[in-house]
Amino acid sequence: MRTRTLGSTGPTVSALGLGAMGMSGAYGAADREESIATVHAALAAGVTLIDTGDFYGMGHNELLLAEALRGRNRDSYQLSVKFGVLWGPGGQFGGIDARPEAVKNFLAYSLTRLNTDYIDIYRPGRLDPTVPIEETMGALKELVDAGYVRHIGLSEVNAETIRRAHAVHPISDLQIEYSLISRAVEDEVLPTLRELGIGLTAYGVLGRGLISGHWRAGHSAGPGDSRGFSPRFASGNVEHNLTLVEELRRIADAKGCTVAQLAIAWVAARGPDIVPLVGARTRERLAEALPAVDLELTAADLAEIEKAVPRGAARGDRYPAAFMSTLGVGN
Repeated sequence: MRTRTLGSTGPTVSALGLGAMGMSGAYGAADREESIATVHAALAAGVTLIDTGDFYGMGHNELLLAEALRGRNRDSYQLSVKFGVLWGPGGQFGGIDARPEAVKNFLAYSLTRLNTDYIDIYRPGRLDPTVPIEETMGALKELVDAGYVRHIGLSEVNAETIRRAHAVHPISDLQIEYSLISRAVEDEVLPTLRELGIGLTAYGVLGRGLISGHWRAGHSAGPGDSRGFSPRFASGNVEHNLTLVEELRRIADAKGCTVAQLAIAWVAARGPDIVPLVGARTRERLAEALPAVDLELTAADLAEIEKAVPRGAARGDRYPAAFMSTLGVGN
């Protein structure tokens, strides 16, 4: 497994990270034993960066990872944890809480659920509009100084917020959606990250499965699957978006790889400071994703991919309207 370093101050991690959200109900029911086996397979393949959030399954994801990681050398993997997104017992979105006292409370719970003494990268899941980012960063800096957190990250914020946060304490990386069909990060955010020496961990590299090559027209999201509310999967949009996938399939076939591998490799090719996160929840999907790390895309390949899926080609927002306001950048 190749490695990449997250920014000028961040850790050196595997060139491909494992996003664990899908193992806790985000895309419908997941098989617990298969999820744990997938984590084990990722570690065996050299994947060291594992991403979670304390709000994934209301703590379920952290407990699951604690079980999967039990007995492992703590220095052999890195945990990236998001906090601050609030949900009610009926699934109602409750906003973002990044008050200093809340930050410390969230961390205490995460350390216990994950059965660890420290978090490698700790980050607010979204910007709290009621709390200056400097206050949140101040609390995170205290946790770094106390040894509970190794590095501070951000998630889904704009360039101005990145600058303000970085002025308080160095940021290791920004976690944000980045894929062939989500490229708003390229305008201001990515140049700012590179100016400041901050890495990028890219989630949604397969568009939540939309550009994986496995989603088919007429397929409907099952119970509990958040894609049932996603504009890009909605009737009228999904059909168009799948025509883009077929263009990618043509290129992938000629390249001797799968659509998913091509899409992941495209993100990785955007720069050595970018680490794609794959949300594999089965060993089969993980095994498909892993070769993307070694897939070399030539300038001609990249030009052909750009022609097949030009920026802005996808239809539909990347989140439902109610959540778009929580994002630092758009589509």
